[in-house]
Amino acid sequence: MGDMFRTEKMTLCQLFIQPEAAYATAAVLGEKGCVQFRDLNEGVTAFQRKFVNEVRRCDEMERQMRYIEAEITKDEIKIPELYFDELPDAPNPREIIDLEANLEKTEVDVRELAANELKIKTNHLELIEMRTVLENTEGFFSEQEVIDLDINRSNIKTNTDGANLAFVAGVINRERVFAFERMLWRMSRGNVFLKQADMHEQLKDPITGNVLYKTVFVAFFQGEHLKQRVKKVCAGFHAAMYPCPSSHEDRIGMLKGVRTRIDDIKIVIQQSEDHRSRVLNTAAKHINTWTVMVKKMKAIYHTLNCFNIDVTEKCLIGEGWVPTKDMPTVQQCLLDGSSAVGSTVPSFLNVLDSHEAPPSYIRTNKFTNGFQNLIDSYGLSSYREVNPALYTCITFPFLFAVMFGDLGHGFCMFLFGLSMVIYEKKLGRQRRGEILNIMFSGRYIIMLMGLFACYTGFTYNDIFSKSLNVFGSKWRIRYNTTTVLTNPTLQLNPEYATVGVYPWGLDPIWQLADDNQIIFTNSYKMKLSVIFGVLHMIFGLCLSVENFIYFKRYSNIFLEFLPQALFLLLLFGYMVFMMFFKWVKYSATSDIQSNSPACAPSVLITFIKMMLFGEMTALPGCDAYMFSGQAQLEKIFVIVAVVCIPWILLGKPFWIMFTRRNNKTTSYDVESIDEDKPSESKAAVAHGEPEEEPMSEIFIHQAIHTIEYVLSTISHTASYLRLWALSLAHAELSQVLWNMVLRMGLTKCTGYIGIVAVFLLFGFWTVLTIAIMIMMEGLSAFLHTLRLHWVEFMSKFYSGEGYAFQPFSFKILIESNDD
Repeated sequence: MGDMFRTEKMTLCQLFIQPEAAYATAAVLGEKGCVQFRDLNEGVTAFQRKFVNEVRRCDEMERQMRYIEAEITKDEIKIPELYFDELPDAPNPREIIDLEANLEKTEVDVRELAANELKIKTNHLELIEMRTVLENTEGFFSEQEVIDLDINRSNIKTNTDGANLAFVAGVINRERVFAFERMLWRMSRGNVFLKQADMHEQLKDPITGNVLYKTVFVAFFQGEHLKQRVKKVCAGFHAAMYPCPSSHEDRIGMLKGVRTRIDDIKIVIQQSEDHRSRVLNTAAKHINTWTVMVKKMKAIYHTLNCFNIDVTEKCLIGEGWVPTKDMPTVQQCLLDGSSAVGSTVPSFLNVLDSHEAPPSYIRTNKFTNGFQNLIDSYGLSSYREVNPALYTCITFPFLFAVMFGDLGHGFCMFLFGLSMVIYEKKLGRQRRGEILNIMFSGRYIIMLMGLFACYTGFTYNDIFSKSLNVFGSKWRIRYNTTTVLTNPTLQLNPEYATVGVYPWGLDPIWQLADDNQIIFTNSYKMKLSVIFGVLHMIFGLCLSVENFIYFKRYSNIFLEFLPQALFLLLLFGYMVFMMFFKWVKYSATSDIQSNSPACAPSVLITFIKMMLFGEMTALPGCDAYMFSGQAQLEKIFVIVAVVCIPWILLGKPFWIMFTRRNNKTTSYDVESIDEDKPSESKAAVAHGEPEEEPMSEIFIHQAIHTIEYVLSTISHTASYLRLWALSLAHAELSQVLWNMVLRMGLTKCTGYIGIVAVFLLFGFWTVLTIAIMIMMEGLSAFLHTLRLHWVEFMSKFYSGEGYAFQPFSFKILIESNDD
């Protein structure tokens, strides 16, 4: 409990480490994760620090691993997961050399394989294009094409009679064919005949892997000059030109040779891919291990760069915050680091005095971690301040359950949380999305919220908007049963219709009440919300006393806590007392007429009359007040509550003024510090370093604080009515969902069609129940509960102005990188 009640005590230590043992010592400290080092070289740039070359080596290894991992991902090779219990230790100097050599060799192999694969696939693509050109030119040079060519040859305009007909064959991207054809026609003034055919074989770019769509073409023309111009146009459109013999026999022979080369190169490609796959699969098995080792190595050198070097350059000096409980662990780490390298001079540490406020650190486990995260989201605890998370473990799920009270919905939520708790090891090893990760982190919160919702649902006697007759109803109908059941407006007198009190929660007979059920449950839940709210705020005020006592601000107990508690108790605490007194005094079975339910006064009207100093009006045969002397007691309560306002407003400033005038020692100057900030260290106060705040500002701050407290006491009490409002909304929405969906199917659907209809309606009702009643309503109740803790409860004692303890820890480093 001491670990959770307030932040741990911290000690500022100075570590003296021998240079040869620095790396090993930092590695051991990183595994333990219990030292937050301070940067003693803030004025030194990163390139001027001692271990900058080692950090660059780590950067180079990280670059190599990123390249290797990219190639592994490119080939869709699965990288095995590396769990926390399998993480390797930080590499020693010999392992670093082996790791560098291994990474360099793997990178060189992968780069050579990638370059060779690119060349081979490019060659393979060119051969396929050449094969396609040769196959298609067979059609272009067929008998029919020759006849058509002879007919068109006479129409080709040329200045050279009897010149031989030449041609150029190649492949061009399909989207450029139209522009290519027009350019040839314009360039040659219609003296080029172009024949084309689309390639149907799917090709891939060796560099990008994108699918290529290409077209084979043959351009016929006359003259050497026109040939050069056609080639220039082909080069301008990035068309690949391939040699193509003019004779049929030569084309057949070349086609056979190309096909043979394609078959050979396919074998080479397959062998190259197999070799690449073996290399990458071997690297994939170790890439995560290598990554963790390099991260640890880099983190060690970054930490050592925060150390100072003494003038003799024979010792590294570091400073850092250490939890006082972990001091023996740090000393043992220094010994282990020195013995690991066989250092003859042992490392040691000194404890330093500091005026700086230490970081806040609270040890948590897998159960309390979720609740602590809720508190830290509001603000981190100031150093040695009372930690609300310890009490939030109970109050948070309870207040949630007051709003979410349904046995069925709560049980579903409890099963969901319990399943995550049971399979937490399996789920913890899986990669999750952001939303699922949040839910998994709060699995114990979800489980407790569901469990408490089952408790409040049983108290409300509400399960999917229905009731359970567990103990047997205490109502007995002594009249005509038909008249009672057919008259929804008839109300039974509990004096004659009951035979006792239902043992726990609401009597199931209220399920049959139509007109006055909501009136009764409204009054019941509204009073409960006010009672829980006042108790919650009083508990928060009491926790402020713990802070005052620990920080030796005893004057604040009388100048702040006492008037604030009196103001809250004499007004709203008295209202809670009247609720209980009314429940006890007035009964339907009472023999005294003035104690009958008809004489019970309204608590709200009584409270309003009390604040206005008004007189209660008595009904015939009834007493105006619940007990004798109530009017005089209420006036005293209101007067004392009003007196508490100037008490809060002027008490603390006058006390500070008095202590400043009569005591000039620094021990009393602690009151000049803003006492709402417990993070101010006692060491700073003892040295008398904080400046005195002017009295004018103290009066202004206290006036703001007084106005805020008086108004917030009223508004916070009213804010707890959200417990009643959301509980009512949840119950009514659940009843509407039952009546409009499932009940309709059960009452109106008959026969075989009715069976199918009920089945479908039940599925629809289940989906709506999970989506609306559990998820949406659960999220709404969760947020309202969070607000009640942050604003109404924690504002009474919690400042939340600390900063987090961030130790040098390999575990935290790896977890943050994974996120």
